[in-house]
Amino acid sequence: MLFWQKDAGSQNDVTLGVSIGGTQTVFGYVDRKGRLLANAAIPTIPHQAADLFFERLHQGAKTLLESFHEKCKIVGVGVNAPNANYHTGMIESPPNLSWEYVDVLAEIGKYYHVPVATTNEANAIALGEMLFGAAQGMKNFIVITLGTGLGSGIVANGELICGADGNAGEIGHTTVDVNGRECGCGRRGCLETYVSATGICRTVHDLICNSNDLSDLRNIRYENLTFKMIYDAAQRGDRLALQAFDETGKILGMKLADSVAHLSPEAVIFFGGLVTAGDLLFNPAKQSMEEHLFGPFKNKVKLLPSGLEELHASILGASALIWNDLKTHTGISFRKVYQ
Repeated sequence: MLFWQKDAGSQNDVTLGVSIGGTQTVFGYVDRKGRLLANAAIPTIPHQAADLFFERLHQGAKTLLESFHEKCKIVGVGVNAPNANYHTGMIESPPNLSWEYVDVLAEIGKYYHVPVATTNEANAIALGEMLFGAAQGMKNFIVITLGTGLGSGIVANGELICGADGNAGEIGHTTVDVNGRECGCGRRGCLETYVSATGICRTVHDLICNSNDLSDLRNIRYENLTFKMIYDAAQRGDRLALQAFDETGKILGMKLADSVAHLSPEAVIFFGGLVTAGDLLFNPAKQSMEEHLFGPFKNKVKLLPSGLEELHASILGASALIWNDLKTHTGISFRKVYQ
């Protein structure tokens, strides 16, 4: 299935943005103003070899490009994927896929002789916010992605922070409680076990076990409980659901205060499904952050919702990898290009 925006404008340079997910891969063409001109998707087949996957991706992208009424020039390909490393250009043992180490730049380079760059989704979203979203005009900010887990992307002095090995920005795996909840990473007490869709479900379960508050949520089996159910209950005034949001927000705010002390950002920008909670989550988060902030940072850091359309943000973020490199003339896409 493909979607095409008829008013593509007169600018013919486009980037191909690709977001590889566990069940579906979405891709599209984005101009330098951040307009998604056309997009499509292919299924991600878990046990398919990487070279066959990238061949299918190329065929889909080629068909999509041919649907344009005007000829466009592809000036680069940006890819976001789980466990993608910006420095090496590799995808390293991604979850839900049978790949071990895949050289994205080499695979894309079989079909496109243009700059190629790759990173994880949170980093890509951060660049997307800087070029096209809520962080336009900012040089120092943090993006927090709130979904099944908690991801983060950090921009300092206008540059994406990837660290020595490409793994910087794992705020979701900072510690809230050394004896706390077991995390999928094998450690205990990670932030994402408290602040995420799964985290707030665990909080509701704990509250049900340790309080006598009446709640409609008591009638739902834990394995069937969802963030939306908790949100809907809170909207109805359910005390237990409201308490779950309050506790989640307080923990988030405490850890944001730590991140602010490390990075001194202008803003923290939130992306993902939990952002729909709005004041239920972010009022206690803001209050908690201010309470825990080191003095010089108080009342200076904004908490903002994403400025990107969630449905297409991953494509825009992937494309931003290239547009940002073309703008700054730095980055992996200019260090390693297959000709």
